Amino acid sequence: MVRRARRLHSLSIACTTLVVALLFCPTGHWASAQDLNPGPSTSDSGKARSGMSEPGVLPTGKSGGMSLQSAGKSGKGDSANRARLFRRPGSGVPPAGERNYVPDEVVIELPADTTDAAAEALARRFGLARLESFNLQLTGTKLYRWRISDRRTVSTVVRALEADRSVISVSPNYIMRLDGEATVRDGGSPLEQYALTKLQVQRAHTLARGGRILIAIIDGGVDTSHPELAGVIAETFDAIGSGEPVHAHGTAVAGAIAAQARLKGTAPAALILAARAFGADRDKAEGTTFYVVKAINWAVARGARIINMSFSGPRDPKIELSLKAARAKGVILVAAAGNAGPRSKPLYPAADPNVIAVTATDAVDKLFPAAVRGPHIAVAAPGVELWLPGLSGTYQETSGTSFAAAEVSGTVALLLELKPDLGHDQVRRVLMTTARDLGPRGLDPQFGAGLVDAYRALLSVSPATVGATHPRSATDLH
Repeated sequence: MVRRARRLHSLSIACTTLVVALLFCPTGHWASAQDLNPGPSTSDSGKARSGMSEPGVLPTGKSGGMSLQSAGKSGKGDSANRARLFRRPGSGVPPAGERNYVPDEVVIELPADTTDAAAEALARRFGLARLESFNLQLTGTKLYRWRISDRRTVSTVVRALEADRSVISVSPNYIMRLDGEATVRDGGSPLEQYALTKLQVQRAHTLARGGRILIAIIDGGVDTSHPELAGVIAETFDAIGSGEPVHAHGTAVAGAIAAQARLKGTAPAALILAARAFGADRDKAEGTTFYVVKAINWAVARGARIINMSFSGPRDPKIELSLKAARAKGVILVAAAGNAGPRSKPLYPAADPNVIAVTATDAVDKLFPAAVRGPHIAVAAPGVELWLPGLSGTYQETSGTSFAAAEVSGTVALLLELKPDLGHDQVRRVLMTTARDLGPRGLDPQFGAGLVDAYRALLSVSPATVGATHPRSATDLH
């Protein structure tokens, strides 16, 4: 009996040792929030913070565990372990009924150090054709666009790739569309700008003009030769690389922000980073996940303080992740509500919680009929029958939430000139608490907090605000 008891005791000790080893072995460790970024990250103002990590950013070097160096046996195993530790939560399979994506493409996220040979082997294993890729510095990973070479559906391929341990994430290549269209083109008539009065821009410009604040426009390109934009465009980037002519939409957006000849933008002293992610087709003006994320990545790398997104589409996990990372770096994100009408569900990126959503109003403060409604709407700005720059030195009368968003991006630049350390939450609060209430009293799904008041917003962050009187705002009513 004594011998039997001793044997059982020895066996118990061995089992306990084995369990402890399995639980604490480094190769079996599941990543925690601290593991994802053990080093310091940056706050909205760019200063280092200890103990906090940037959202969605994967580690590199020793802290990242195993890394993929080759397509050989060791590299394959390292890739699988690394991707398994940092797999994105949830599934990238498109929601039932969603069809706004390229029908024969997927976007795959792999570790940044994935070799060409390893990526090629993965593509062959799943019957996919590699199209292009880029290093996504925002998240410390690499993004690929691959084509489905047979008749399989995107959902089928996404599910199959999600089951592979070497893949961090995979999703459809969603389609986005620009929000606005010119209705009249004219090169010589007087160009009335009721928006300047509505937003109190002339008074605001006595306090700030957006002095050299970098505003990135993710759009269909900008006509950099237009007289309204002389000296305004700091840099351009073509994420598509097609060489097609630019779309008039982006030129109008740039003008709403920084025009300075016959017209006046809301931030005429700001500088524009013009990133092209949309095609030139006037009827479609479409962009995709891959190119929009590529443009966001470039804009943040070039030091943009504000990113204007005058486009809309379905919820997109890759764009969502990029915006979350951009906000963590102090970038203020502004987006158009969309022009799909009052019965549309909320569109993205405007409905993303990291974004300030803007709707459009007309000269008598009525809501733009095609504007998307919803509880995500933050503020409104003029966006109906606006005269804005067109292509080849012309002007266009145009409408849409796109141009309202651009005016608000310019207003944010004025705020940042006066107070550069403002973050997303502060900017959003300033815009909403100083807006002039429209529609139902208080916050509402049509106008949000109401019409932006650039002058009042600046006064709220300027020392010279004591004794100022202002019109009624939505937040005054709560």
